[in-house]
Amino acid sequence: MKLHKEGYGIIIASIILYVLIEFGIINFGKDFSITSIVLLSLLPTLLLASIIQFFRVPKRDFVCEENDVICPADGKIVVIEEVDETEYFKDRRIQISIFMSPTNVHANFNPVSGEIVYSKYHPGKFLVAWHPKSSTENERTTIVTKTKKGTEILFRQIAGALARRICFYVKEGQQVQGGTEFGFIKFGSRIDLFLPLNAKVHVTLNQKVKGQLTKLAEL
Repeated sequence: MKLHKEGYGIIIASIILYVLIEFGIINFGKDFSITSIVLLSLLPTLLLASIIQFFRVPKRDFVCEENDVICPADGKIVVIEEVDETEYFKDRRIQISIFMSPTNVHANFNPVSGEIVYSKYHPGKFLVAWHPKSSTENERTTIVTKTKKGTEILFRQIAGALARRICFYVKEGQQVQGGTEFGFIKFGSRIDLFLPLNAKVHVTLNQKVKGQLTKLAEL
């Protein structure tokens, strides 16, 4: 397991703040009871631990077959339904949405192998990530990958109420391998995928899924 590069600055700042807080507790809490000092020290320790675990990136062995759509993030399936995709396809698609809580790994992975044919960042609101309008009104990025067979898959990073920065590392014309990292979302978020209507879905509503490991669908 390693720590994600997007967390280096935040982790270093958090460690410095943690040391200053603990120093203050030790030096200015001399009249406190041992129990009070332990309790006061526990909160910043837990906060630092939660920040570090948020930016963890576990090492996983994965396989992405040609027709597989693999999970782009850890989390829970909150939507499986037919919808009108209005930004790129402008037709009916199967939408699969994954909600990532602050305790999930927040690195994002390419769901299929192929060529990036569309990539666009949208500034927007910060509605809670499970809100129905978050897919079209929140800060988000939209990416479309075309597979070797010519099938196009759209996936969208969506910021949540806590997330204020979406990071993505791919660009149009780039060749990508399914399961490799394409981005990161900080502090609570969601990913939507839009698949062809003939895709065979392999997951169910409320199922917990793992990025790189869970097979979402087959094209």
